[in-house]
Amino acid sequence: MTERRLKRPRDPAQLAKLIVDIATGEVEDRADDGKSAAAVERGRRGGLKGGKARAAKLTPEERRESAQKAAKTRWGR
Repeated sequence: MTERRLKRPRDPAQLAKLIVDIATGEVEDRADDGKSAAAVERGRRGGLKGGKARAAKLTPEERRESAQKAAKTRWGR
Protein backbone atom coordinates (compact mmCIF):
# COMPACT_ATOMS: atom_id res chain seq x y z
CA MET A 1 0.00 0.00 0.00
CA THR A 2 2.33 2.69 1.21
CA GLU A 3 5.73 3.19 -0.30
CA ARG A 4 8.39 4.48 2.02
CA ARG A 5 11.78 5.92 1.21
CA LEU A 6 14.81 3.88 2.11
CA LYS A 7 16.57 4.94 5.27
CA ARG A 8 19.56 7.12 4.43
CA PRO A 9 22.99 6.21 5.84
CA ARG A 10 24.66 8.77 8.12
CA ASP A 11 28.11 8.23 6.65
CA PRO A 12 28.66 10.80 3.85
CA ALA A 13 30.53 8.31 1.62
CA GLN A 14 27.77 5.71 1.90
CA LEU A 15 25.13 8.38 1.32
CA ALA A 16 26.94 9.57 -1.81
CA LYS A 17 27.12 6.01 -3.14
CA LEU A 18 23.41 5.47 -2.44
CA ILE A 19 22.52 8.69 -4.28
CA VAL A 20 24.59 7.62 -7.30
CA ASP A 21 23.02 4.14 -7.24
CA ILE A 22 19.53 5.66 -7.16
CA ALA A 23 20.39 8.08 -9.97
CA THR A 24 21.76 5.29 -12.19
CA GLY A 25 18.81 3.02 -11.44
CA GLU A 26 20.82 0.30 -9.68
CA VAL A 27 18.78 0.71 -6.50
CA GLU A 28 15.07 1.54 -6.20
CA ASP A 29 14.46 4.62 -4.03
CA ARG A 30 11.16 3.39 -2.61
CA ALA A 31 10.32 0.23 -0.73
CA ASP A 32 6.80 -1.19 -0.39
CA ASP A 33 5.77 -1.83 3.22
CA GLY A 34 3.65 -4.84 2.20
CA LYS A 35 0.38 -3.67 3.72
CA SER A 36 -2.92 -4.01 1.92
CA ALA A 37 -4.82 -0.73 1.46
CA ALA A 38 -8.08 -2.42 2.41
CA ALA A 39 -6.59 -3.88 5.61
CA VAL A 40 -5.17 -0.50 6.62
CA GLU A 41 -8.56 1.16 6.09
CA ARG A 42 -10.38 -1.51 8.13
CA GLY A 43 -7.90 -1.11 10.98
CA ARG A 44 -8.27 2.65 10.92
CA ARG A 45 -12.07 2.46 10.98
CA GLY A 46 -11.99 0.12 13.96
CA GLY A 47 -9.53 2.37 15.77
CA LEU A 48 -11.69 5.43 15.26
CA LYS A 49 -14.71 3.65 16.75
CA GLY A 50 -12.87 2.00 19.63
CA GLY A 51 -12.34 4.97 21.94
CA LYS A 52 -15.94 6.14 21.75
CA ALA A 53 -17.28 2.62 22.29
CA ARG A 54 -15.01 2.12 25.31
CA ALA A 55 -16.00 5.47 26.80
CA ALA A 56 -19.69 4.62 26.42
CA LYS A 57 -19.22 1.38 28.38
CA LEU A 58 -17.37 2.95 31.31
CA THR A 59 -19.20 3.78 34.51
CA PRO A 60 -18.90 7.36 35.80
CA GLU A 61 -16.52 6.12 38.51
CA GLU A 62 -14.25 4.39 35.99
CA ARG A 63 -14.30 7.48 33.76
CA ARG A 64 -13.33 9.67 36.72
CA GLU A 65 -10.44 7.37 37.67
CA SER A 66 -9.19 7.32 34.09
CA ALA A 67 -9.37 11.12 33.84
CA GLN A 68 -7.51 11.54 37.16
CA LYS A 69 -4.78 9.16 36.03
CA ALA A 70 -4.42 11.04 32.73
CA ALA A 71 -4.26 14.41 34.48
CA LYS A 72 -1.69 13.15 36.97
CA THR A 73 0.46 11.82 34.14
CA ARG A 74 0.06 14.99 32.10
CA TRP A 75 0.83 17.44 34.90
CA GLY A 76 3.21 15.29 36.94
CA ARG A 77 6.17 15.87 34.62
